[in-house]
Amino acid sequence: MGITIQNITGNTAMVIWPRMAGCADSFYSVMYHPNWNSVLSSYSRKSFQKEERVPASRSSFVVENLTPLTTYLLCVTCQSASPSSDQCRVFNTLERDPASASTTKKELALGIWLASSLLLLIIAAVLLYGCLHLLCRTRRERSRARAGASRQEARTKGLAHGLEEPSGESQVLQDSEERQPDGIQLATIIENPAACREPGQLVSSSRERVPAARQCPAVS
Repeated sequence: MGITIQNITGNTAMVIWPRMAGCADSFYSVMYHPNWNSVLSSYSRKSFQKEERVPASRSSFVVENLTPLTTYLLCVTCQSASPSSDQCRVFNTLERDPASASTTKKELALGIWLASSLLLLIIAAVLLYGCLHLLCRTRRERSRARAGASRQEARTKGLAHGLEEPSGESQVLQDSEERQPDGIQLATIIENPAACREPGQLVSSSRERVPAARQCPAVS
């Protein structure tokens, strides 16, 4: 049939076949199978793992997603017929393409970087939320403490003011009594006739004597 395989890499291969008159109104079936062994494998249609349908207007197809360093059996038939030996070719894929390997590494590094960045953002958000919550809680506690201290100070001032007023009145009365002790005692002596009978009697703690010339009023 004249099937040829070209541009073989570690992951792709291009297969070219001549046009078949029987497939003019149908399609081509491109079948391939990895790890092929001519002793254990057959050309039966069921033994192929992959099958691609190609329009009859085309005579080539690029097989992709192959495994590097692997032996493949590839066959091209018209419609869904079982292939024959002249419709198949065996080829080996090369090592991994350096460009694809570098692309894979870049994609892996980019994925790791994105995952790490996302994780760091989540951690930063959690820490920021915790700090803000702690700060707000501290401010509320300080406000409550200040309010409590203000209330306690107001109560203390009110209590001290209430205690100072009676003490002031007591002081005034005490001062008045201290200023005129003799006058009160003299008035008592004048009203008491018995005290007037003894002119020379001591009438106060200051040992002053009442004048003898004072006359006591008559008792009715």
